[in-house]
Amino acid sequence: MIFKEHPLRSELATEMNARPHAVISTPSQISHIACVTGEEKADADRDHLAKLCQTFKIAPPATSDSQFDADFGPFRLKWERHTEFYTYTLIKEGSIEQPFKGCPINDVPADWLSYLPGDVLTALHIAIETGEKPERAGAELNGLFDNNSLVGGNIVDNRATLWTDYQIHSDGYLRFLIRESKLSAPSLGRLVQRLSELETYRMMAMLALPLARNARPQIAKLEQDLSDILQTLAFSDGTDDEQRLLEQLSKVAAETERTSASLNYRFSASRAYQELVMQRTEAMRIDRILGLQPMTDYMLTRFKPAMETRDNLARRIETLSRRVARASDLLRTRVDVALEAQNRDLLQSMDSRAKLQLRLQQTVEGLSVVAISYYLVGLLGYIIKGLSSENIIPIKSDVALMLIITPVILAVWWGVRRARNVVMKRQKDESTS
Repeated sequence: MIFKEHPLRSELATEMNARPHAVISTPSQISHIACVTGEEKADADRDHLAKLCQTFKIAPPATSDSQFDADFGPFRLKWERHTEFYTYTLIKEGSIEQPFKGCPINDVPADWLSYLPGDVLTALHIAIETGEKPERAGAELNGLFDNNSLVGGNIVDNRATLWTDYQIHSDGYLRFLIRESKLSAPSLGRLVQRLSELETYRMMAMLALPLARNARPQIAKLEQDLSDILQTLAFSDGTDDEQRLLEQLSKVAAETERTSASLNYRFSASRAYQELVMQRTEAMRIDRILGLQPMTDYMLTRFKPAMETRDNLARRIETLSRRVARASDLLRTRVDVALEAQNRDLLQSMDSRAKLQLRLQQTVEGLSVVAISYYLVGLLGYIIKGLSSENIIPIKSDVALMLIITPVILAVWWGVRRARNVVMKRQKDESTS
């Protein structure tokens, strides 16, 4: 290439061809298993597949592979690793006497199958019969499904017919019977892939239902606790009550967030799987057969309410979170207003005390002027009397004392005032710095 290629171009181009469907001829039997392991155990199921490959002397997949397709002799195996689950699809082609007898999963070692990593969530058998074979009568058809009620329909533009009872049989597998007449091997492979994915994605989406059911009592309790807090708040008349309610509300908020966080991943994944289920359902293009309920109608009759239960709980949690947030804002506002009122009263009280202290200080200053002047005049009186007795001053001592009282008082008052101003200026400078 003479141009600079984007580093992700090859990876993204390869993704378009990832997980190709198998090419299946008629008649054939298919066994499909999906196991949930979570996102952390991808290596475990890859290692388990390598053990099966070793048993049949087949080269195992590379550690970076997310899919594997090989002919094991008695069957063809297709393995796929998804985000939180993996699938095995085993295909056996050739004539079959009984659709659900001798399925390809029986050719796998039992001990290997019993130690599959994770938990099996989906297990189904698909039997495909040719349209050249005589059509089965009603009793014979029901017998293949242990006489359970059947659903199905014409699929892929009436080029095939599908029956199932949507029951887990004694061997642990669902059963699907397909009678095809005009489908090519690639089209039949796409049909099997859609049907397998439809069931796997449906079960993965349904994992959210038990969680939603278990969480409903907790959400109902939190809703009631919030209503009780708001009811008490409406008649609260004290800051102490409001602070106590704020603590209770904080606990409700924390529990709501904890519940939401514990459900968020599974609910989000369930919505993604639900979208895939609806896409696969539409791709099946099932038409009604007279006297037989369409398979997708039967499936969606319970699937949609389950998804609505999940969505309803998610909406309740979201609504509860918003209500808790609004109640918290309201309660904090009331507490803040009450505290501001207390602070205002405290400031007013402090202001009154400051004014009282100022008056007391002024009174003390006046008394101090009088006291200092009294003692100072007394001291000067001794001096004046001594000077008067020696005839040093020409006036009598009493007259001299009378003349100096006013200047002494003014001098003392000026000195006290100046001292107070110096102290106040120093305090102001210290507070400013």
